[in-house]
Amino acid sequence: MTQHEYISIAIAIILGLAITRLLHTMAMLIRAHERVVFHWSSALWALSVSVYILQFWWVGWGLRSVEEWTFQNFMVLVFGCTVLYGAAEMALSEPSSSNEGVYDMLQQSTQLGRLSALSMLLYFMVGPYVNIVMYDNALLPSIAVPLVGIVLMLLLIFIPSRFRIWSVLFACYSLAVVVVTV
Repeated sequence: MTQHEYISIAIAIILGLAITRLLHTMAMLIRAHERVVFHWSSALWALSVSVYILQFWWVGWGLRSVEEWTFQNFMVLVFGCTVLYGAAEMALSEPSSSNEGVYDMLQQSTQLGRLSALSMLLYFMVGPYVNIVMYDNALLPSIAVPLVGIVLMLLLIFIPSRFRIWSVLFACYSLAVVVVTV
């Protein structure tokens, strides 16, 4: 077993838990559909977070060319996976187990979405390290691309009332990142 294979196990477990968490919460929302006020922007946000989880998993394959792994590199990757899990955990919240009250997805997103955005902000700070140190990519694009994500997350954190706009911009940014990294 190579170091890459060994390290990939920890990363796969954390990212698998993140996807599982999003899927479980979606199932809970579907089960409680009579009490849920659906909002497209919340679903779009959750979809964008799941795109980043899968994108991180996909680009991890490129790290197989790293011959000598350091504990620092491993910890950076685990941190990146962990904050993605946090973003997935807060992207959608489960409706309360009691049958009382209406669950408004948009209202929940403007509250917990800020925590999801904080996790994504931390994830975007991991990107330059991985791109520059581990992939040996050019400095300017390795900083500029995540910087756009950081600005978007800061906007959501400090102006949550515009969640609908930020979720659309985040989805567009997510697609652009996938196109650039695949």
